[in-house]
Amino acid sequence: MELAHEQCESCHTGATRVADDELASLLAAVPGWELVTVGDIPRLRRVFRMDGWEPAVSLSNRIAEAAREQDHHPSILIEWGKVTVEWWTHSIRGLHRNDFVMAAKVNDIVSIK
Repeated sequence: MELAHEQCESCHTGATRVADDELASLLAAVPGWELVTVGDIPRLRRVFRMDGWEPAVSLSNRIAEAAREQDHHPSILIEWGKVTVEWWTHSIRGLHRNDFVMAAKVNDIVSIK
């Protein structure tokens, strides 16, 4: 099944992080996203560039709606002409499959415009 069509599962403190051996294939399934570490926590990050403030806010609102529907929420930084999105699972201080599912959903949102 394509990641963008999956539903996020409820996570808790003991949820399983993405295993090292599946990380590369999941990252390849979400083009444009990079793996970054903030503190000691791995995250998925993507920066979207656009022309102006309103398009940045509009994209952020569409991402927020998808996050609300899945009950999995990103960090979103809105700047003039730029939106930075980061996914990670707070309860496990790392990456869960949900983060990749949501990155794929965001990629679909951006391709739909």
